[in-house]
Amino acid sequence: MGINYDELILGEKTDFFLRRLSINLAILGFLLHLLTCFLYRIQYLDLSETNDFFDSYLDSLYTPFSIILAYEVYELIRAIPESFSNSIGKQFEVISLLVVRDIFKNLAEIDDSNVNVIDSDVAFIAVEAFAFTILFATALYFRKMIHSPIVSSSKEPAIERFIHQKQKLACALAVVYVLVAVYSFTSWTIGFVNGDNELSRTVFFLDFFTWLIVSDIIILLSSYKHITDFLPLARNTGFVLSTVIIRVGIGTPGYTGTALFILSAVLATSVLRLSVLDWENMTPEEE
Repeated sequence: MGINYDELILGEKTDFFLRRLSINLAILGFLLHLLTCFLYRIQYLDLSETNDFFDSYLDSLYTPFSIILAYEVYELIRAIPESFSNSIGKQFEVISLLVVRDIFKNLAEIDDSNVNVIDSDVAFIAVEAFAFTILFATALYFRKMIHSPIVSSSKEPAIERFIHQKQKLACALAVVYVLVAVYSFTSWTIGFVNGDNELSRTVFFLDFFTWLIVSDIIILLSSYKHITDFLPLARNTGFVLSTVIIRVGIGTPGYTGTALFILSAVLATSVLRLSVLDWENMTPEEE
């Protein structure tokens, strides 16, 4: 009996194991980071070259959210074989957590400052908080629509093959995910040891979303074998465009990057809402 790699990589047992592991590592990482911040505060540890990572207790929130984000990215990959809509919804869940992590980082910088009022920083945090609200609402909207009983249960052989192809693609993306994660973590660790301790959302996510766009485009082009109606083609193309906008936003700092996140959320929500108007005519092959 051969090994079922789809089940091994994307199965429920693997998901359960990784979820438990990520939660335990998040708790452990948070406590260790918090302890390190405390030891640095009482001058027990000399971390002069990396003090930006330990000079505020709020910095300790960065570690558990990074671990949870790593698991959520895996969940995003698992959603790819299910439907385009489901994977896009998971994508906005990931980005919303990424924005929250950035907010914690920016709050830590203010917390460590001796300046009583930092108008520009507070204004930017307010904009990021607004962006998080929009992204979170978008993720909830996608989840609501995906769980609506609007998709037929028929399964044609061609559609089964298409789903199987998406499973293989998701497995390949999972392997790429591990490789990118290892490379990003190694590069960041080397820079951290050398004193380059900048905390940036571009680490890992910029490269991963590049590969995610590649996989989305492959799925989109492959779907042309099974989809003849304009509605699902336009919808899936709009979803790919929203992913590209997110990818650009990740690599763009400041207000512009946050505005791109909001734009992506508005675009994806609008595309999904417009497609719902004629969703009763859709079949599983369009997913």
